[in-house]
Amino acid sequence: MSYRHRITLTIPTQVSCLSFNESQQLLVGSDDGSVRLYGLDTLRVLKAVRGLGPISSVAFQYTSPAAHLWVAAGRQALQFSLETDKLILTPSDALQTLDIGVDDDDNVGELSINVKGTMMAFCTDSGSVGVVDLQTNEIRRMKQIHDNVCGSVQFIPGRPSELVSGGYDYALLHFDFMQGSMLSRDDLTAVLPSSGVSLSPPFIISLSISPTGIIAAGTADGRLYIGTSGEKSSEAGDRQRRQRKWNGLKMDGRIVADVAEGPIVGLAFTESRELLTCTLLGKLTRYQICGSAAGGTLKLEPRWTAESKNSYKINSIAFSGESIIVGGFQKDGTGVIDIWSTC
Repeated sequence: MSYRHRITLTIPTQVSCLSFNESQQLLVGSDDGSVRLYGLDTLRVLKAVRGLGPISSVAFQYTSPAAHLWVAAGRQALQFSLETDKLILTPSDALQTLDIGVDDDDNVGELSINVKGTMMAFCTDSGSVGVVDLQTNEIRRMKQIHDNVCGSVQFIPGRPSELVSGGYDYALLHFDFMQGSMLSRDDLTAVLPSSGVSLSPPFIISLSISPTGIIAAGTADGRLYIGTSGEKSSEAGDRQRRQRKWNGLKMDGRIVADVAEGPIVGLAFTESRELLTCTLLGKLTRYQICGSAAGGTLKLEPRWTAESKNSYKINSIAFSGESIIVGGFQKDGTGVIDIWSTC
């Protein structure tokens, strides 16, 4: 599958984060403390939130019949209703405001909401990882933390009580959040180039998990981590598909490939074995994950590549159905939203 550039939208300040839903609605967070909700059919802003601090993450929450928006700004996570008639919301309209960070310097890195809309995972600059029970607002923090900033966290599909986080300590941590305990981990190591000087450490700055349990992580030094040992077979029966333990971080099923000259800031699975990556400078690539570790044939194959022409640097990508959204900024600080569609 290939994609073509459809249109570029601009906003006053840089795009910091994106989130997409199945209703073709797009959330755009920005550094000026605003969030915009777009309808991609009309490319019009349907609703906005203003007056927050710099936005680090946005997420949709669906608990029938209501729809809500969660926003991470500084140490806090704020919930807003998407059902209100008001077009422009302010902090006073928040249904809930939760202090996630342990202090004012402990900013939230990412929010992720499970499929049922009942749990929200978070990570913070202090390296902490945890979940919020959205039915009771109880905050649970994992016993193990990262040794540095943690900027990525995702639930594992099909594992109702498990999540994975990625940090600037080069580590991927796998948790059972109901028990608050770590189940497994994998650590990347810095690789010295031929000159003997490493320009960027392997900070884990992006993370995605496929519906079948394959994990992908992007690093600041341009490496792409793929872990396939937790993959569920689509050809197996339900009993066979349900493994007792998710083994996605096992060494024998992983690929760590140098795929970019700079940071990989965004990842999104477009299919169970197809992955979209985006670099800081706007290079988009779709990879196919081929073969198996057991057969010794596991490999990555690039299938499509393109470059964003309208952005100076990229901060985030989002994918849904037939659309790719790329968010970043131009040299003058203007925010850019690039919209790509299938050819």
